[in-house]
Amino acid sequence: MFDAVMIEKSADGAQTVHVGPVDDSRLPDGDVTVRVAWSTLNYKDALAITGRGPIVRQFPMIPGVDFAGTVERSARADLPPGTRVVLNGWGVGERWWGGLAGRARVRGEWLVQLPDTFTTRQAMAIGTAGYTAMLCVMALERQGLSPAQGPVLVTGAAGGVGSVAVMLLSRLGYHVAAVTGRPQEEEYLRALGAAEILPRAGFSTPGRPLEKARWAGAVDVAGGAVLANVCAAMLPEGVVTACGLAAGMDFPATVAPFILRGVTLVGIDSVMCPHARRVEAWRRLAELTDPQRLDSMVTEIPLTDVPQTAAALLDGEVRGRVVVSIP
Repeated sequence: MFDAVMIEKSADGAQTVHVGPVDDSRLPDGDVTVRVAWSTLNYKDALAITGRGPIVRQFPMIPGVDFAGTVERSARADLPPGTRVVLNGWGVGERWWGGLAGRARVRGEWLVQLPDTFTTRQAMAIGTAGYTAMLCVMALERQGLSPAQGPVLVTGAAGGVGSVAVMLLSRLGYHVAAVTGRPQEEEYLRALGAAEILPRAGFSTPGRPLEKARWAGAVDVAGGAVLANVCAAMLPEGVVTACGLAAGMDFPATVAPFILRGVTLVGIDSVMCPHARRVEAWRRLAELTDPQRLDSMVTEIPLTDVPQTAAALLDGEVRGRVVVSIP
């Protein structure tokens, strides 16, 4: 038996969430069983748990798009028992039972061996949000961006992806401008490495097709009008990475930034990202993560607090990363 967050749906379509024991015999098929030590609460998890977004594809479902732990049983020679592993994405917590549980059974090819640098708790302090931020930084670099080309912008900077992106970019020597709707988080963001703090209100309403060119690169978690305004304010040959939709799925933009300034918009898919790129992302995270800054981002909660914390996260009441201790 192990404890887990379980989402169920009744015949009339009503969704319920509870935390309680689950028998090991109910675990899905898979060639690796992991004893989960830590999980996290991500934006997608919060949508699933609260029912505010159509995330869960089948019921009952254990949510949790990521976890870190130790292999207990394995049919794979490359992942023997005792191996410390991390998982991000692959439909876990949506179509496959996820990480907000004491055990997880998954396909071995979904797992990445955890770098020795990290504890399992630190791995989840980074989590899918931080791994996604690293994918954004790597995409900016693949497009040739460097600190000498100008400042970079991070939207949703006080959230999970944004917090890690600010830390990583500042560690790489970029001048980082952090966009947030929570001015009370200025001290927190500057401690992570932000050089300037900009109010979200300046990005959240429809703007002009082209704005004053300011940014060489950007990491956007918002979508919607925010992403459109970010693109409109890029320097010539600027690069924008898009990895979220907190402000909406629409993209009310024009082609002007792309054909008049040569702006590049790069989509970031952290869910189905190839294994080799995941390994590289975790290697880079091991190099660039500042343990003290990482710890400053973290709120730790027990598994029993997950349902109420999910609602608070969607209501903008949670900053940084939420790590979940698994009994």
